[in-house]
Amino acid sequence: MTTIIRTNSKNNDFINLVKDLDAYLKITDGEDHDFYNQYNHIDVIKHVVVVYLDTVPVGCGAIKHFDADRAEVKRMFVAAEQRGFGIAPKILNELENWAKELGYKKCILETGERQVEAVKLYQKCNYKRMSINYGQYEGVVNSLCFEKNI
Repeated sequence: MTTIIRTNSKNNDFINLVKDLDAYLKITDGEDHDFYNQYNHIDVIKHVVVVYLDTVPVGCGAIKHFDADRAEVKRMFVAAEQRGFGIAPKILNELENWAKELGYKKCILETGERQVEAVKLYQKCNYKRMSINYGQYEGVVNSLCFEKNI
C-alpha cells in the first residue's frame, strides 16, 4: 500500500532520502554538483512530502516559497528500485495541491539537463520550459527551468 504524508524537513525519512538523492546527483552532475548543491539545503524547507510503500520510505519532494505567486519544487526523489511505478507524479500532484492550498498560483522548478528522467517526468506532468531561467539559475547553461499553473 502506498501512503503519502505531509511533514517538514526535520522528518528522518526525508533526511535519509535526500542523502540518497545527493549521492545520486553527485555522480550525475559531475563537476557541476557543488554549484547546484549550494541551493539545496533542506533546513529552509517547511513543506515536505514523503511516500511510503507499506512502511518503507521510497520517495520525497518539497515546496519552498519563491515569491508571492510561486512555490519552488525541491528535492524530488524516488528510490531507484521504485522508479517507473508512478510514484513521482503522485509526489508532484501532492506538492501542487499543497502549494495551491497555501495560495500559490504556480509551481516552478529547476533540473539539470543531465537529469533526463526528471525532464521527461516534468513534461509528462504538464510543466512548461521557461524561456529564461529564474533566480540563481539565470544564465546557467546546464539548468532547465520549468513552470506550471496550479
